[in-house]
Amino acid sequence: MEKLSTAASLFGVVVAATALAMAVVGGEAAVVEQTFMVHEMNVTHLCNTTKIYVVNGRFPGPTVDVTEGDTVVVHVINRLPHGLTIHWHGVRQMRSCWADGAGYVTECPIHPGGEKTYRFNVTGQVGTLWWHAHVTCLRATINGAFIIRPSDGKYPFPTPAKDVPIIIGEWWELDLIELDRRMLDGNFDDNPLSATINGKLGDLSNCSGTVEESFVLDVKRGESYLLRVINTALFSEYYFKVAGHMFTVVGADGNYLTPYKTDMVTVAPGEAIDVLMFADAPPAYYHMVALANQPPPPDLQIPQLTSRGLVRYAGAAMDSNNLPMPMPVMPDQHNTMPSYYFRRNLTGLALPEKQQRHRVPAHVDERLLITLGLGSICRGGNTTTCKRGRSPETVVVATMNNVSFHHTNATALLEHYYDGTPEGVYTEDFPVRPPRPFNYTDRELIPAGPLEAALEPTAKAMRLRRFRYNASVEIVFQSTTLLQSDSNPMHLHGYDVFVLAQGLGNFDPKRDVEKFNYHNPQLRNTVQVPRGGWAAVRFLTDNPGMWYLHCHFEFHIIMGMATAFIVEDGPTPETSLPPPPPEFKRCGTNGLSQP
Repeated sequence: MEKLSTAASLFGVVVAATALAMAVVGGEAAVVEQTFMVHEMNVTHLCNTTKIYVVNGRFPGPTVDVTEGDTVVVHVINRLPHGLTIHWHGVRQMRSCWADGAGYVTECPIHPGGEKTYRFNVTGQVGTLWWHAHVTCLRATINGAFIIRPSDGKYPFPTPAKDVPIIIGEWWELDLIELDRRMLDGNFDDNPLSATINGKLGDLSNCSGTVEESFVLDVKRGESYLLRVINTALFSEYYFKVAGHMFTVVGADGNYLTPYKTDMVTVAPGEAIDVLMFADAPPAYYHMVALANQPPPPDLQIPQLTSRGLVRYAGAAMDSNNLPMPMPVMPDQHNTMPSYYFRRNLTGLALPEKQQRHRVPAHVDERLLITLGLGSICRGGNTTTCKRGRSPETVVVATMNNVSFHHTNATALLEHYYDGTPEGVYTEDFPVRPPRPFNYTDRELIPAGPLEAALEPTAKAMRLRRFRYNASVEIVFQSTTLLQSDSNPMHLHGYDVFVLAQGLGNFDPKRDVEKFNYHNPQLRNTVQVPRGGWAAVRFLTDNPGMWYLHCHFEFHIIMGMATAFIVEDGPTPETSLPPPPPEFKRCGTNGLSQP
C-alpha cells in the first residue's frame, strides 16, 4: 500500500479546491480546465520507502477526460526542486506547437516554484492518448491517461459498460533524476525493480507481494469493458493478457482500427491501444499479466519484469480450497515475434465522415531512409581517429543515419526558429539516407568487431530537417543490429502518420513497396519499428512548427536517437504558426522558463 507523507496528503485538499469541472459552452464544445500540482511523495513498495515525483498525489496521475472539439486548459504548478514540462502525447496540436511541451524543443522547463498554463484544442481525434513529463526520466511516474470521447457519444463498436485505463509502467527505487544523470554519463547498468499496472506492482514481488498490491478490475458477467492500455515504461515493450478472456482491438493512438480479435495485446513505450474485453467467463478471479519482452543475448539483458493484476467478477468468492487463480500463458520474454505479428494484423477503420483525413497521399515529395542503431564518438570530441568496438576511447551513442542528436539544456529550438536566429544553435541538414549502405540486419554486427567498428563513427550534432507546408513525406525506418538489435518505438510530435507496411530484414524498395497498404493503413503517432526490420510511413506536413522525432525508449533518447522536423508556414494565416500565446513563457538565461 502507498504511504503518503504528511505534506503530500495535503495535496488532496489543494486539488479539490483548484480542479475545475467541464464547462459547456453553447451546448457544444467545452473548456475543460484542470490543475496539475507536481510534487514529491514518499511511497512504500518492496519494503522500502521511495521518494517519487507525482501529480496531485497520484501515481499514475489524473486522467484528462475530454470530448472531441473541446478546448483543454491545464495549469501546471511545479513544486519540484528541478524544472519540467508536460507533453500531451499524441495530441495533434494543430497550430498550437507552443503548447506541445517538448522540453528544450518547444519550450524551456518550468522553473522550480513556477507555473505554466497549457491551452490547446482537440479536434479530429477520438480514443486514448496520454500525457507525461518531458524532461529527464520523470515520465516514469509523472504521467496519466488523456481520453478523447466522440462528440456525438457514439462508437463504431458496441458501447462498453465502462472504460478503464490500464497504465503499464515500471517501479524504480533509484531516484529518477539520478537515473538520468547516470545515463548521461554513459552508465546504463540500472534497471527497474518491477513492472506496474496502474501503479501497482502485483503479488509476484518479494516482501510486499500480496493481493493488496494488485490492481483489481471489477466486472459483471455479460458486460463489455473498454480497456485503454498505455505503455509509460522507460525501457520495455510489454505483452498484456487476461486469463480466460479474448480482446477485440478497436483503436490505437487516438484513431479507430478495424476490429481485430486476439488473446494478447502488445504495447510499446508511447503507444496506447484500445481493446474491448467481454466478461463472458464463469464468475471467478482471473489474473491479468503484463510481461516485458527484450531481445535475446548477445544484446544487453535486463531482469524479467512482470506485474500481475486481477479481474474480479461480481459475486465471485476466493477459492476456499486455495486453488490457484487462472493464469494466462505468456510468450517467452525473449520471443519478440508476437509483437511483429500483432501489429501486422492491425488496419485503420476509415469512417465516411473522416474519409479525407484517412486518405493516403498518392504522391511523394520527400523520401527519407532513416537507419536506427548505435554508434560511437571519440572521447573529448576533438578527433575522429580513435579505437572503436566498445573501446574505452569512445562513448557509445544512439543514432539516426549516423547522427546522434545533441540535446541542448539552455534554450528552446522553437523560439530560435520563430525568431529567425538558428545560427550557432542548429543546422537544417539532417541526412535523408545513411552515409553508406550495408547489411543493416547482419547479426554479426551486434558483438563488437572489425566489421562493426568500421560502421561506428558518428556525428554528435543538432541537425534538423525542414519541409515546406503540405508536402507529402515518406519515411522508411530501418532498425539495424549495430551493437544491439532492439526494436524502436518512433514517436513524431504533432502528427499522425500512415503506417503503410512493416517487414523483417532490410527494406528493399523494388520488392517491399508492393506490400504498401494504401486502402486502410493505421494512423499512429508512435510506430514500433520491429527488431531486425523496418516500417514505412507517410504523412502530409499540414501542421507548421517545430516537431520532435525520437525513439520512446528513454535510454535511446538520452543517447541521441532523435531529431526535429521544421514545417514551414502555409500561404495563409490559417496555415501558419501563430505568435506565442500570452501564457507562453520564453527561456531565461539559466535554461529554464522565465518567471
